[in-house]
Formats: sequence, structure tokens, C-alpha cells
Amino acid sequence: MTYEVFFNKASGAKVMQPVLSRENYLALRGSEKQRRTLKAVREGDEEQKKNLLQMNYSCLPNDDGTLKGTTRMSSTVGMDIDHIPTGEMESIKQRILAKKEELGLLMLERSARGQGYHLVFRRKPGMDQEENLRWASTTLDVDYDRGAKDITRVFFTTTADPEELIYLDDEIFKQEEAVEPPHCVCKHNCAGCSHCHGRATTPIKSFPMEYNGFHYSEIIAKYWELFNEGKEPVRGNRDTLTFQLACDLRHICDHNPEWLDQVIPCYDGFPTEDKRKKIENALEAKIQEGMPYRLNQVLKALKAQNGLKACGGTMKTPPPMPHKLPAQIQLLTCKVPAIYKPAVASAVFPALAAHMHGVKFRYIDNVTHEPTLMNVLIGLQGCGKSCIKKPIEFITEDIRQRDFPSRQRETEWKQKNPTAKQKKDPHPTDICIQYLSNNLTDAVFNQRLIDANNNGERFLYTIVDELDGLNKVTSSGKTDEVALLIREAFDNSLAGQERVSADSVSGMAPLRWNFNAATTPLNAKKFFEKGLISDGTLSRLDISTIIIPEESSEMPVMGIYDERFAQQLKPYIERLEAANGLIKCPQADRLAKELSQENIGIAKLYDSRAYKIFSHRSNVIAWLKAMVLYVANNCHWNKEIQEFVSWSERYDLWCKMLYFGKQLEAEEEHNLAIQKHSAPQNLLNLLPDQFNKEEYLQMRRKQGKTDDGASCLSMWKKRGYIYSDVATGLFCKTEEYKLKYGGQQ
Repeated sequence: MTYEVFFNKASGAKVMQPVLSRENYLALRGSEKQRRTLKAVREGDEEQKKNLLQMNYSCLPNDDGTLKGTTRMSSTVGMDIDHIPTGEMESIKQRILAKKEELGLLMLERSARGQGYHLVFRRKPGMDQEENLRWASTTLDVDYDRGAKDITRVFFTTTADPEELIYLDDEIFKQEEAVEPPHCVCKHNCAGCSHCHGRATTPIKSFPMEYNGFHYSEIIAKYWELFNEGKEPVRGNRDTLTFQLACDLRHICDHNPEWLDQVIPCYDGFPTEDKRKKIENALEAKIQEGMPYRLNQVLKALKAQNGLKACGGTMKTPPPMPHKLPAQIQLLTCKVPAIYKPAVASAVFPALAAHMHGVKFRYIDNVTHEPTLMNVLIGLQGCGKSCIKKPIEFITEDIRQRDFPSRQRETEWKQKNPTAKQKKDPHPTDICIQYLSNNLTDAVFNQRLIDANNNGERFLYTIVDELDGLNKVTSSGKTDEVALLIREAFDNSLAGQERVSADSVSGMAPLRWNFNAATTPLNAKKFFEKGLISDGTLSRLDISTIIIPEESSEMPVMGIYDERFAQQLKPYIERLEAANGLIKCPQADRLAKELSQENIGIAKLYDSRAYKIFSHRSNVIAWLKAMVLYVANNCHWNKEIQEFVSWSERYDLWCKMLYFGKQLEAEEEHNLAIQKHSAPQNLLNLLPDQFNKEEYLQMRRKQGKTDDGASCLSMWKKRGYIYSDVATGLFCKTEEYKLKYGGQQ
């Protein structure tokens, strides 16, 4: 049972009032005052915490309505899990959700300060309050909160936003005993109206408040975001837009006027009777076949949005970086404002890894990898994407200096061997140029690849200001060619060209190529629109972003990179250069396995095929980063590396889901539809173990078959798959068939 707790000025004491429905509960949490107060608390204003809504989940009210204890226990228990390290927030949340059935979970929310969770679970019979809390702590493998023994413990509540209110079961509003509810204090006989401040308790007919896991308030909010520029209806358009909304929502509210009345708000003072009239008109309007376009787009967007929540972020904010970073990442991000640190922390890895040569790592699936890392930074124009350039410039300084004499020798060779010369001298074998320009021919790229391989199995490296600039790495200048290079580079596949002419560059070598690129969201979408998401090109990239808060008005000020910075960086670079052979790190492997299992659970929980697909290679990318950090840290593992790598994987996934999740979900739906309609099916397995003639014909019609199917039935009987039961008139699958083919699917 759930109670709102508030201060009664007349009695000078706190009192409780029951909250009897989801809509009342969400109305209390969803007020603008509650949002403003929570924002102030999160920004450090502790004094504002007392103004937050307070809820109690662990007792029934006394006769006098006070909070001084009770002799009757509720069927629920409220529990506080606080002071969780930032890097463990997501894993603990997933642990709670994974055990929701075992716990009897009824509610899960983030705590007011955002550093923990409040949860409500069904009380275990025969246990007192302390025993219940100890049982739940043991079940979740979290520390027991010794300060939570008081049965009347009150929680400061957050908002109704999905990232705050993570899970809610309607059973939490169930009353223990039949109690005649009080009438609405404003005499309007309403539920959750503004006159009663959400405390009206007249019962209304109960309808489901979720569709396919999405609360109707989420669906409606996303509806206006996509189809009304993020604005709710106001006087002037509320009439038309309420009708439009009702026309679409009727498809997921059983065309029920009471249900629609419950989920559709009265916008901008719209009279209730006028809203209900619009609902009636919508229900009388012509019904289209299938799901309406707007509603379909909303549900797809929410599914992609789920992937963002799965990573520990919100629609607007990525998962936060750990407070304490690995030493080398701390150094490389120390010159940029906090808003740029995630982008820089991700972007430095391709350049760092380019220093490693002759190094191999064995992933948890026993596939050998080299330190291949390719990063694309996505952000709006003018957001400050150039913040990554200076750190990368300092990281690659030694490579560029080492390239210089090789470039000079190559120039001298060209001068001695002009195009017109009949018999050219062989290209010097000791030339190795790693740092590439972004304007190459296939021949030059191939020569650089072979030279780098023959001089220590070294990596090529490129940085471009715009993603399109990668097209100039190939002679064709086509995105498809670059996409092929990306896929081959991730797997270090053999690449190159074979030519007959003695003057042509010919040869093959493992493709070792790391790069950094930047782009805008629109250009990223254009670059990857030709099937380069579902073919695995995108998933092989490490994606980062820069998101400037809308309220931000300050100019970011960068630090100065100087000789002292270079000297501090030098030891890490030297360790990367010195590494050789097969390097193993059990801690990195263990983390990769943990994150892989976590991703499987999250993908199932949020029913996101896109998240599942992206997560496979995101796990490999994060593991490669772990190995680079491990080597740079003189082959020492620590907690900072573990937390950073965990965050890095979630951050990469968050960015991919933000910019490409919706597109991949749509492409996968299309691919599955093609597969479903093209793959041969066992028609008998589509039927129950016993079926009649009508069921058989219905199944055939669903499969697009228009004949009577008599010959098929005859064939099944002849082969001993089915027999006719004379007593019932049913067709029955034989035991031999069920053993061999599994019966009904």
C-alpha cells in the first residue's frame, strides 16, 4: 500500500493519505514544482529536499492519521540502497530488475540525490521489518541498511520520468482491507484533479496504464515531441490535436472511450466534456487498417529510447563518466572542460593504439585481435569537436617525427626514378610512414600498408575533420570502399592489390589502420544510410558525442598544452611502443565476460534487437581499450581502469543508440520480415498436436495458401505424421512425429 505523507498545519504533525491508483501516483510525482525541487536538490541545494513529495510504503495509517507507528503491517516494504559508486549504479539496477520476480518487486526509483535507489517489495510472511530488509539485502547482494528499521520510514520521492521512476507495478496500490474511500474533496467526483492536488480517492474503472511496456504518458509525450515540435496542445489547437491523438490512441486502447478518457489529458484548461466529445468523434471516424503511421513512429522511437536508458543515460544525457579516471586518461582530458571530457577520453585511443606493433590480444571467444580502434565523434556544428585535436597532436608527435626522414628518402627515390625512366630502382624497403594524409590513391595506401607491415607490423593512422574525408583514402572516393576498409581493418584481414605491371604497387598485408573522424548528426546519417548500419560497418566503430546543454551560455575555455604535458605523456607512449607479442590480462577478460552477460540481459529486458547487435562489438572495442590502458599502465590493472572501461562500453552503446538505434531497429524488422516470408516453414508444426479441419484451413490461409489442402493432409497421413481420431473427428500428430520434429512450435 502507498501513502502520501504531508504536513498538516492544523495538527502540527505529519499525516498520511492513501494513493489508490497509478494515475494519482503519477500526478503527484509529475508536477512542475516536484521537477524544479528535485533539480535544485541534485544541484546541491539540500534545504530544498524537505519540499520534495514524501511517500511511505511500509505501514497502514493509525486511527488518528499520525506517523507514530502501527500495530498492523502492510503487505509491502520500502527499502533504501544508497551511496552507490557511480560505476555500479547501472549494474545494481539491472540486478534488481533481474530479480524482480524473486523479490516481488513493486516499485524502483532513483533516490533524491541520484546516488542510490528506493525499492518496494512484497513483505515476506512470518518476518518482521528488519528480517524482511535483511532478506532483501542478501537476495540483492547489497549492504544491509541498519538505519531502515523504522516501519514508518518515509522516502523523498523523485519525478514520474522513466529515468527516475524505473519500475512500477499496480499491485502497489492494492488495499489490504476493503475500506470505503472518501469522496473527492472538491465535490467533482474526479480522480487526481488539480483541485484535489492528486489526492482524490473516488474509485474509477481500472484500465492498463502501459502498452507493450510503455506507459501511456510516455507514448503521449513522445507523440508531441515527434509531431508537434515537442509542445503540448494549447488553446487554439487543443481541439484539433486532441481529436488527432484520440484517433491514433484508439488503436491501443481497445477503441474504449473510458480508457481514452483516462489516458488523454485535458490540455490547457480544455473542459472535460469537450475532451470527451472529441474522443467520441474520434471513435466514430473511419478506421484505417493496421497501426497508424504516427503511432507506429512513436513506438519505434520509444523502443530506441529504451536502448538509451539501458546504457544508464537519458534521451538527452549520456551515462556519466566515473569521477576517478585512469592516470593516462586523467592526463589526456585535464586540459578540456568537463563537457568535452567524454569525447576526448574516447577519441585518444586510435592514436594511442597506433604506437603498438607486433602485439596480439586473445579475446574471450579465443579470436586474436590487434589494437584496432576507429573513433567517430558526432556533434552539432560549432559544438567544439576540435577539442580532440590537441591531445591527438601530442600523442602522435613522435610518429610524425619518425615519419619525416622516411618521407625525405621517398622524395629522393622519386626524384631518381621519374615516370619516364625505363628501369626504376626498387622502392626502399626500410621506409615506413604511418601518419597518412587524407588524400591518397589506392596505390599509395597499399604501399604504406605493406611498408608498415614489413617494418614491425605497425599501424597506419589518419585523422579527418569530416567523416566524408575518409572517402579520399581510396581512389574511387566512394563510401562503399571506405566501409569495406573499415570492416577489413577491424578484423586485420589481408588487403592490398595485385598488379602485373612492374611499375605498379603490388602486394598484400594485414590491414592495420586506426583513424579519428568527426561529423554532424545529419552527415553521419547520410554516410551510413546505404545499409552500412545493418552490414556491421557502424558496429566496428567507437562512437562518441558532444552534447551542449540548452541552458549553457558560457564559452568553454581550453587549457594550454605545453612541454610539461608532453613529458608527463611520454612514459605511457614509451610503454605502448615497447610492448610485443601476445599480451594477456585476466582482469580485462573477466570484465569483458561480465559486460557481455550484462548486455544480453539488458537487450532482453528492453526488447531491443539494435542494442543486442551493437553490444557484441562494443564489448570487443571496450576490451581493446582495456588492453591499451593495461599496457600503458605498465601491465598493472586497477579499479579506475575497470570502471572507465565499463563506462566506455555503455557510452559507446548510448551514442550508437542515440544516433542510429531507431534506424537499425527498422532495418532489422525489415530483414526479419523478409526472412520470415522467404524461409520454408514446417506447416504441421504451426498446428497444435490435435486440430480440426477448420483450424487446418485457417493456418493455410494465414500462410497465403488458397487451396483446400487435401493433398497435403493425405501426404502427412501416408508418411505417418498424423492420424484421424474416429471418436473425436480430430487429426492428431503421431508420437513418432513429435519425437522427431518436436510437435507444435
